Amino acid sequence: MSTVTNQHAPTGSTAARNAGGAAAPPALRDALAAVASLAAPRLPGTAETVAVASRHGEAGRASRRRTYVDRGLTTVAAPLALKDRIQFRALEAVNRFGVIRTFDVAACCFPERPFKAALTAAQRAMRGLVKAELLKRFRTDRQQHVYGLTRAGATFLEDRGVPARTTVHRVADMTNPEHLLWSSFIVTCCEVRGLRAQTESELLRDLARRHGPDGEQMRGLLQVPVKKGAKTLARALRPDALAFEGDGMTWFEIDRSRRGDERAKSLEALFARVGAKLNNGQSLKRVVVLTKSERILASDLATAEALVKDPKELRFASSGGVALKRVQDGVYEVWGEHSITHGDGRSSMAPALRGHVVIQMLPLNLPKFRLDERNAASTAGWFPDNYLPYVRPASLGPWPMPTSPLL
Repeated sequence: MSTVTNQHAPTGSTAARNAGGAAAPPALRDALAAVASLAAPRLPGTAETVAVASRHGEAGRASRRRTYVDRGLTTVAAPLALKDRIQFRALEAVNRFGVIRTFDVAACCFPERPFKAALTAAQRAMRGLVKAELLKRFRTDRQQHVYGLTRAGATFLEDRGVPARTTVHRVADMTNPEHLLWSSFIVTCCEVRGLRAQTESELLRDLARRHGPDGEQMRGLLQVPVKKGAKTLARALRPDALAFEGDGMTWFEIDRSRRGDERAKSLEALFARVGAKLNNGQSLKRVVVLTKSERILASDLATAEALVKDPKELRFASSGGVALKRVQDGVYEVWGEHSITHGDGRSSMAPALRGHVVIQMLPLNLPKFRLDERNAASTAGWFPDNYLPYVRPASLGPWPMPTSPLL
């Protein structure tokens, strides 16, 4: 049986070499060169063809050039180490506050990122924690997703030296933990800004270890007089959140509903006590009221406006008077009088700045933000803006940009 082998047709140079190993005749070489020139024609070297070739060459070089990609935190920490830190920080927040939202994890773990990137990373982290059964997801009566700590999540923290307990049973019974969620969020915002902060429950545990001058256990951080009919009653007030700053304390009130007459008088008395010493020995420098609606905002602003007057009028007022001075929208300076001793022994009273009152809306648009096409909310009020945890008065300067808490 014969075998047929297919071979490629020899090229011109190959045919010339195959001709018995001898050099091809000049006529054959000319014929082969003509065939090669017809097979691969060349464009004339005009200016247009030269420009086209130059552009193709530059495009090829650009495509081969390496493109810089920002790797973020993975340039200073391994991805697995970052994942472990994110899980630990998120679970620690749930263990501390009892309940948490994805939005809160974005502030807790990724405050230095733009809001969309922070929310995307928080959603990815929460999906992983739920899948690993470290957290359990619930839906409130307001159709809001919240998370509680499971037994496996508590074990995760205990293995790393953090005392923990499950919160899923408490979260399951919560119908609308909105007030708790917002106060926890404000505490988180204070801490990522570099401040130490406490929730109301943490403050109560701290006050339980203190006793007043009469030996009784402290029930509040500040006592204020409130008129009720013909009587004047002493009310013990506690903040919804408290921040420790370099010059004193910042008191936070979360107003989800409009204040009644007695609560409005308590708020007015609180404004008048800015600059006073609290029961923990610290000075009250700021009162921040965060409201849920514009109606509540208008009511609280009216309470502050009732105290607005020229600080120079304090010398005609009775001792201990205060004056609020509006310096920007929702921001007031609190002025009082302090004693000045002169060289000849005489003393006089002069106006002095005691602190600030800040009244603003909660950033309700941020937890409503969606990453899909249904989104209609804005990202205004995130950490690059001078808004969280409160609008910083111009005299104090804006907030510095937070750094990553994962490093």
